[in-house]
Parts: sequence; C-alpha cells; structure tokens
Amino acid sequence: MRVLVTGGLGFIGSHTVVELQNEGFEVVIIDNLSNSTMDVLGGIERITGKKPLFEQIDLRDKLAVQHFFSNHQDISGVIHFAASKAVGESVENPLLYYENNISSLVYLLQELQKKPEAHFIFSSSCTVYGQAKKMPITEDAPIQVAMSPYGNTKQIGEEIILDVAKVSNFKSILLRYFNPIGAHPSAEIGELPLGVPQNLVPFITQTAIGLREKLSVFGNDYPTADGTAIRDYIHVVDLAKAHVVALKRLLYNKNLEKVEIFNLGTGKGSSVLDVITAFEKTTGQKLNYQIEGRRAGDIVEAYADTQKANKVLGWKTHLTLEDALRDAWRWEKKIKNTN
Repeated sequence: MRVLVTGGLGFIGSHTVVELQNEGFEVVIIDNLSNSTMDVLGGIERITGKKPLFEQIDLRDKLAVQHFFSNHQDISGVIHFAASKAVGESVENPLLYYENNISSLVYLLQELQKKPEAHFIFSSSCTVYGQAKKMPITEDAPIQVAMSPYGNTKQIGEEIILDVAKVSNFKSILLRYFNPIGAHPSAEIGELPLGVPQNLVPFITQTAIGLREKLSVFGNDYPTADGTAIRDYIHVVDLAKAHVVALKRLLYNKNLEKVEIFNLGTGKGSSVLDVITAFEKTTGQKLNYQIEGRRAGDIVEAYADTQKANKVLGWKTHLTLEDALRDAWRWEKKIKNTN
C-alpha cells in the first residue's frame, strides 16, 4: 500500500516514514523544506535501506496539491504532519499559522473527498484541551478556548475533519500528541530546528553542546512542586509507531466511528527541572540554565490518560524519558561531528 506523509522530512514525520517502511508500506513524502532539509531523506534511507519517493511541494499551493493527486491516484492513506508548530511563534505571527495550518488541510481534504474511500491520520495536539481542569487528561476532557493561535489551528483542523466526515466516504483518526522528544537511536534522524529552538529538549542539547550560552527556563512560579511547568514527554519513536497502528486500524476497517480520537503520551508528567536533572544524570553533562519570566501561551501542566490508546488503539509506549534524552544527546553530537 502506498501512503502519503506530508511534512515527512520533519521531526515526527521522518520517524513515522521509517516505521512505515519497516512495516512494508510504500511511502511518498511531501515537504516544502521550510523546517527540514534534504539530508533527512538520506538518514531515512540509511536506517531502512530504502529511499522513499519525495516531492517538494508547498501545500498552500492549491494547484500543486491537485496536480500531485492526479499523478498519484494509488494513495491508500494520508498522514498529515505538515504544519507550523511553535506556540510562541504563533502568538507573534498568527496569520502565518492560520494560512499554513488551515489552508493546507483544506486543500488536502478537497482532493481526498473526491476519492471513493479515504483514510486520514491527523497530527493534532493536547493544546486543544488548553489548561485542562483535571489530570490526567482523557479524550473526553472539554475543549478549552485555545491559549495560542497554534492551538486554535489544531481545534479548527479537528472541526473541519469532523464536518467533512459527515458528508463523505472519509475516515480519520485524530492523534492528540503531548510532547514528542528524542531521536532515532541510530542517530541518523532527529529534531533539527532551524534557528533558536522553540522546544525544551533541543534547547537543552544545544546548550550542552555549546551552541547556546544558557538554557532559558520560562517561569518558576507555577503551582507545581518545583514551580516549573509540567508536560508529558514521549519518545518520538513510540509516537511514530502509533501512527502506523492508527493507519492500519483505518485500512483494515477496525475503526468503530468515522472519526476517532486518541491521546498519545506516556501518562506521566515531568517538570522542566525534572527534565534538566534527568538529562544531567543520563549524559553526565551539566547545564547552564537561567530562570526567566513565563512565556505567552504556556499552560501549567498537561499529561495524558493513555487508557483509550492502550486498550482501543492497541498501542503503548516502551521508551523512557531517559531513553529519549540519551537519544537526543547522541543526535546532537552527531550533528556537531557532521558539521
């Protein structure tokens, strides 16, 4: 079966392409290289022994999307990652996020709606829950008013998919991620943010390797045990495998509803200082960090209730926070040696 992976050279996308090819799927990648490089394609090939098909397309180009689907009519399923994803940046530049994250989704769905049957995995986010009132967060937790334009694009994206499913032969699984971190254990692919990292772990590894003078910890006055924000950090390889499980669920008609929703996390919350301590202990690297003010759009805590994903989807995590930090550090050192 041939699968389209949009944003397939990005962090989560590239790891998912690896897992798909390891399971025997033929993969076609679309990426506009706005937050990735062609080097990732080589990394995927070195891990799997196979180079996926690649087309450089900006999904905001409606005609290019139409042309792609007219040339690739044998696509059995789509996993849609391509989107801008930094909370802080979305607060500063909301229109970029609405254009990139919403229009690209609409153009994809317009083409899929033409097919007799479509299977669609959507890269969503726990940001749709906002600051949930109860922990851990279940899939039934109420959707809160989004605290950032990024979070709002995920809420709107989910609503669009639900509306399309009502009027077409279209099946979808919405995967609400918590906080993906780490890298492939081979160190052939990993997270490669362009510019200053917006996420904690690449900021940690870049500080440890000497690219950054210090690590900024945004806020130590949250109502948590150590005052820093709590998140559910999941190894990107575990997360990637969940996409393969979800796609097979749709392709083999195991889904119980036209649109299903699953949280993807470990079920455990770790504070920013917990992660820093774990990194120092796992790698032996001391970190220079500094407490700064809270960052716009951030919430106090979020960690997943994973029971539905474990029981219904048939997926669970196997890798630890320490595994993820060790792999992220190995990847950072590989980047330095390569450069």
